[in-house]
Amino acid sequence: MYAVIINGSPRVKKYSNTDKIIEKFAAGFREQGGSFDIYEVSDRCQWDKAREAFCDNDNIIIALPLYVECVPGLLMEFLETLPKKDSRTKLSFILQSGFAEGAQLRCGERYLQILAEQLGCEYGGTLVKGDNFSIRFSEGKERDKLTAPYRKMGQIFGQDGNFFASACRKFTSFEVFPLPLKILLIFIFKTVQRRSFEKIARQWGCSKPLDYQAYK
Repeated sequence: MYAVIINGSPRVKKYSNTDKIIEKFAAGFREQGGSFDIYEVSDRCQWDKAREAFCDNDNIIIALPLYVECVPGLLMEFLETLPKKDSRTKLSFILQSGFAEGAQLRCGERYLQILAEQLGCEYGGTLVKGDNFSIRFSEGKERDKLTAPYRKMGQIFGQDGNFFASACRKFTSFEVFPLPLKILLIFIFKTVQRRSFEKIARQWGCSKPLDYQAYK
C-alpha cells in the first residue's frame, strides 16, 4: 500500500509535534509493507509537489494539530488550492492536540469528515488523540514513550487502509475525564507539572514566574 502523507502543521519540522507523530506512524505503516512520501505544509516550496501528489494518488493522509478548535490557518490556505476529486480517492486524517480530552477534538474531527466530502473523496476516518503538548520538549526514550503508540496505529492503517478499527477509536482514551481524575490532574499540574514547566522556562531564558502578568 502506498500513501501520501501531508504534515499540516504550520511549525517547521524541528518544532512540530505532528512531525514526531508522523515519524512513528510511518514506521508502523512501513512494517506492514507500506510505502509513502511525506510533504510539509510549513515549507511553501513543497506546496506544488504536495498538490501534485494529492491529484495523482488515491490514498491521502493529512496529519494536523488542532489549535483551540481551529484548523491551522496555513493548512487552510493550502487546502483551498486543492481541486475536487472523486470517491476513488480516500482521504484520512491524524488529528492531534495538546488538549487531553477527546471531546475537545470532536468539532475538528467533524470538520475533517465534511472536508473529505467537499473534496469529493471517500472518508477514511480520523485518528484522534490529545495530550501531545510535551512531545517536542522531550528527547530520546522519553519522546519515544510519548509517540510509540502511533507506531501501532500505523500498523493498523497498513492492514486496514483506514482508521475505523475499534483500536483506533479506543486510541483517543478519555472522552471526558471523570471527576476524581480531574482533581488528581489539577494537583499534578500545580506541583510536578508546574516544576517541569518552570524548568523549561529557565532553559529558554525566562526570569519571570509562570503566572507573571506584565499588564495587570
